[in-house]
Parts: sequence; C-alpha cells; structure tokens
Amino acid sequence: MKPSIHPKYYPANVTCATCKTEFVVGSTRPELRVDVCAACHPFFTGKQMIIDTAGQVERFQKRLERSAIGR
Repeated sequence: MKPSIHPKYYPANVTCATCKTEFVVGSTRPELRVDVCAACHPFFTGKQMIIDTAGQVERFQKRLERSAIGR
C-alpha cells in the first residue's frame, strides 16, 4: 500500500433528514446527511411515505386533477 495516496478515513456521523436518526459509519467524509435512511425507508418499514423535495408531487396531482376533469 502506498502511504500518500489514500484518503483519510473518518467515523462519520450520518443524519437522516426525514426522521432525524443519527448513526455512525466509516467514510472519507466526517459528516453525511441523507434524505432517507433504513429506519424510515418504505421498503424496510412497509409504510408508504411521499417525500417531496421540489414540489414534484403537487405538480403531478394538479395535472392528474386537470386530466380527470376533462374526461
């Protein structure tokens, strides 16, 4: 192993934006922020959850309503 080419390895604190869960993993960054973690992800919990970060869901629902009215 060459001594000068490897990045520094940190015990990184991970923070979930959805459920505010915090846990520690190994990473090349000292801090990580994620949108969805295993504690709140629908695949692992079995609960449906809509995460709308850019207004995409509201725009889709408005288009859906307009198309249903026209039928």
